[in-house]
Amino acid sequence: MHRHEAYIPLDPQQSVRPERSEWSALATLIPYLWEFKWRVALALTFMAAAKLANVGVPLVMKEIIDALSVERSLVVLPIALLVAYGLLRLSTTLFTELREVVFAKVEQRAVRRIALKVFQHLHSLALRFHLSRQTGGVSRDMERGTRAITNLLSYALYNILPTVIEISLVAGILLFKYEIWFTVVTALTLVGYVSYTVVITEWRTKFRRRMNEEDSRANTRAVDSLINYETVKYFGNEAHEARRYDENLQRYEGAAVKSMTSLSMLNIGQSSIIAVGVTLVMWRATLGVVNGNMTLGDLVLVNAFMIQLYIPLSFLGVVYREIKQALADMERMFRLLSEDREIEDKPGAPALDARNAAIRFERVSFGYDRRRQILAEVSFEIPSGRTVAVVGHSGSGKSTLARLLFRFYDVNSGRITVNGADIRDVAQASLRAAIGIVPQDTVLFNDTIFYNIQYGRPEAAAEEVIAAARAAHIHDFIESLPDKYATNVGERGLKLSGGEKQRVAIARAILKNPHILIFDEATSALDSKSEQAIQAELERIATGRTTLMIAHRLSTIMNADQILVLERGRIVERGTHRELLDAGGAYAAMWALQLQEEAAAVEP
Repeated sequence: MHRHEAYIPLDPQQSVRPERSEWSALATLIPYLWEFKWRVALALTFMAAAKLANVGVPLVMKEIIDALSVERSLVVLPIALLVAYGLLRLSTTLFTELREVVFAKVEQRAVRRIALKVFQHLHSLALRFHLSRQTGGVSRDMERGTRAITNLLSYALYNILPTVIEISLVAGILLFKYEIWFTVVTALTLVGYVSYTVVITEWRTKFRRRMNEEDSRANTRAVDSLINYETVKYFGNEAHEARRYDENLQRYEGAAVKSMTSLSMLNIGQSSIIAVGVTLVMWRATLGVVNGNMTLGDLVLVNAFMIQLYIPLSFLGVVYREIKQALADMERMFRLLSEDREIEDKPGAPALDARNAAIRFERVSFGYDRRRQILAEVSFEIPSGRTVAVVGHSGSGKSTLARLLFRFYDVNSGRITVNGADIRDVAQASLRAAIGIVPQDTVLFNDTIFYNIQYGRPEAAAEEVIAAARAAHIHDFIESLPDKYATNVGERGLKLSGGEKQRVAIARAILKNPHILIFDEATSALDSKSEQAIQAELERIATGRTTLMIAHRLSTIMNADQILVLERGRIVERGTHRELLDAGGAYAAMWALQLQEEAAAVEP
């Protein structure tokens, strides 16, 4: 018996889901095969031909043995039968390979399209979904789901259907040529085998589910720990991380032991049923030869048929388990497709005309959780080509303004307009294409510096990428590296310093050349000297563009056309730098505090 098994990654809620949810994944798969219906039909034809040839082999072998008996000894007949035997053997392999050649494109195209659809759907989901999910678990779901599609199609076309055809042909031949007991014993063996396999497999599925649930958790834990490698090192928590990881591995081990022992029980029972059935059939065949009702060729034929049934039937038990597991894997992946996008374009939503963009926040209220409000009745305007800065303590809602403008979330009340158009009424792609951002926490792709800058506009020429790097004052640094623009930045850009990553982000925004700019504490990772060098460049690229600046250092927003002071999600002050200082309110207090901190920093 074979011990190969696939994973069933299920969450705790899935244990109470009805079984039909797994089989519904099969219905979801069918439309992807329909495009190649003629290829599927041809593959099925080749499969049937291969099985006909395979069943014909024992029939020819019977005739050869009978022809070689003393009573019917001829020369020419066995030669012809031997040639037929060889052709049938060749045909079995030939038609099997032709089936695989024809079906390969169907299988791989279906996997490709489904994987792409899931990937695109994940990118279309709201930020709320991605903040609440663990990336390691989602990637594992996609990996297993796409692998499950390949497995399921292979099992269906290469195991299930061929076995059903072969069993039908053998049962028909036995019923037609011999006494009914051969067919009865064969049928009872098949029914007993299938029933036992289904019952025991269903019983032990809970062990597999638990096993793979713990596997997913362990994988998520490992990915999360490795991504946060530096944090682990900062606090010397390697042993703590290893202990947490091992807790998941221990639970996985316990479930795996139960799964493997129950598999042995399944295999023993399957082998026992097959052994009893084959023994009874051979007993009847032997009696037939002794009584003169059957020839030696008939005995060989029945034995060959039993062997041909035994081999695929042995795999059928494994295949049933694999199909159940593949369906569960697929159902988990397809469940990602059922995730609500939350932020969707209205039907026929027009593209945003962001030229000379004027932005208005009109009585905007918002909370990530409706039990905790982040913004309350926020209203302000950024006229076309002007710069508005927002300051405030951490948690006041500054960065939330940028997320709402990008429409990562929809406001709870009020509205945001660009050139008078509510951003909920225009196509999201056109809105985001009009906005360039330099975020506070710059995350880069694990690729080259050139790729990460060019990401701002993937079709940009190399000269434009270099020009953007010069404008961001990072070109000279890049040229000093051994691999220059081909330097790999590492996962999340960890090979670069905070300031270097920030400059790459600035270059990327410059390259995008947007109508609207957002600087979300864009110089927070820079030292004072670097900040002064880049601040002038930021102001230069902001000229003529509608700009929202979110700042912590007040010195970076002194020249803004208007400054808003946020406290607990409300605008408590607004005005120019000078006006706010003269008012002597919250902004003036923040300014005085920062001057004290800077003075303390330069004291010997």
